[in-house]
Amino acid sequence: MTETRKLTQTPEWKALTEHHGKIHDTHLRTLFADDPERGKQFALEALGLYFDYSKHRITGETMQLLVKLAEGCDLRGRIDAMFGGEKINLTENRAVLHVALRAPIDKQIMVDGVNVVPEVHKVLDKMAAFSERVRSGEWKGHTGKRIRNVINIGIGGSDLGPVMAYEALRHYSQRDMTFRFVSNVDGTDFAEATHDLDAEETLFIIASKTFTTLETMTNGRTARAWALETLGDEAAVAKHFVALSTNAAEVSKFGIDTANMFEFWDWVGGRYSMVSAIGLSTMIAVGADNFRRMLAGFHEMDEHFRTAPFEQNLPVLMGLLTVWYADFFNAQTVAVLPYDQYLKRFPAYLQQLTMESNGKQVTTSGERVDYETGPVFWGEPGTNGQHSFYQLIHQGTKLIPCDFIGFTRSLNPHGAHHDILMANLFAQSEALAFGKTEEEVRAEGTQDWLVPHRVFNGNRPSTTILAESLTPEMLGKLIALYEHSVFTQGIIWGIDSFDQWGVELGKVLAQRIMPELDGHANSELKHDSSTNTLIRRYREQKGNG
Repeated sequence: MTETRKLTQTPEWKALTEHHGKIHDTHLRTLFADDPERGKQFALEALGLYFDYSKHRITGETMQLLVKLAEGCDLRGRIDAMFGGEKINLTENRAVLHVALRAPIDKQIMVDGVNVVPEVHKVLDKMAAFSERVRSGEWKGHTGKRIRNVINIGIGGSDLGPVMAYEALRHYSQRDMTFRFVSNVDGTDFAEATHDLDAEETLFIIASKTFTTLETMTNGRTARAWALETLGDEAAVAKHFVALSTNAAEVSKFGIDTANMFEFWDWVGGRYSMVSAIGLSTMIAVGADNFRRMLAGFHEMDEHFRTAPFEQNLPVLMGLLTVWYADFFNAQTVAVLPYDQYLKRFPAYLQQLTMESNGKQVTTSGERVDYETGPVFWGEPGTNGQHSFYQLIHQGTKLIPCDFIGFTRSLNPHGAHHDILMANLFAQSEALAFGKTEEEVRAEGTQDWLVPHRVFNGNRPSTTILAESLTPEMLGKLIALYEHSVFTQGIIWGIDSFDQWGVELGKVLAQRIMPELDGHANSELKHDSSTNTLIRRYREQKGNG
């Protein structure tokens, strides 16, 4: 996208604004009534995914105009730039190459004149060898006992990806091992993760690129002390701790053998890193073969995104629909509703992916945007959410586009369970789209005073994503689908989807406040009156504890 191009002043944006004015009140009931084949026309099948976007407030003209917007923003050129290793993370002057993490060994992806794919596979092979040693019992703890517990210590992308992937692929995991994840600096997180474990059988994976991340290293040092309380010998650290890092000096200082340090690169952002060394816990859980199957799924979606025409490109269509609702319907959120319990952490994972990427208020040229950027992503698995927040989606005052994700085959078939689950998925998208009119409510014999309460306006948009089953390949495809949708949105909005300066200020201020919490109650504080009062209250009550 040309840096001086004012998005809202472009012909493509103006055409969409005019078009929205014509169709924004058109009901989905009308759109389906006018086109009996609509359910097939606005659906796309690719890579084993069936993507039904017919229940969106769009027409064929809408999609043509959205595609023209993408073309006008040079989406194709920016896709090529990313895959070509150009430094598209402008504010940090970095390439953005999570796609290299799942590229086959025979691919060539260049960064500063160097093909990075062989180095990626070197790390993958090292991870696979280590994982097999742990899974088979060859790797022993300090006292000779087999490792039965693995605890990943990280935060942000070093936690959310591994947690989500482990839960999603638990069906494929080694069941005689326990996997837990510690991220919160709240000591309760560590205490609960370790309270029933034997240190002699526990391996900690500490994930911190710099090995200085405050939360991660605080938990790491606590883990070290916890392990040594039982094991006694400092030499035990090398048998019970490994590092995902690039800081060999700090790793060695901690007591970890640098031969057990797994590296990654600055062209991989944290929220895109789950298939780098950050995925070591996932690989130990499901095995190298299943991990590579997941990588293959990622790569299939990468290639689809890179090569498919925009009109038939799953991530592009998803991204354009997000822009359509955020900027033309003022929709503030997107609900992600997986009808599969294994995907219970998928919405939480997407929160970081989407909101850390596109929660930006200036363009890459530093100009303040005059349109909405990243919406809030949230959700829960079905059918739990139906008894929680669906009421607001159906009859509330806010427009909330929804992504329903389901599978035609359950990994755990039990009687009619899966039919009931999927019937609910299909019913919810139908109810959101078409609602229930006043006439229909009255025809049921409803008393007059109750009629308004039982009317569903409908016209609530949703996408249904349907696949056969949740395999490692399919998980990779789903994650990459959302990754590239986020990229598409960012290119349209002209923002840098790969930096995250917004997380820095709070960190800096926390470092300033930490020593003040141990200060004397009457020592000088130089914050605002609210923060000063809160710190004094904390110090007073902490001292009385």
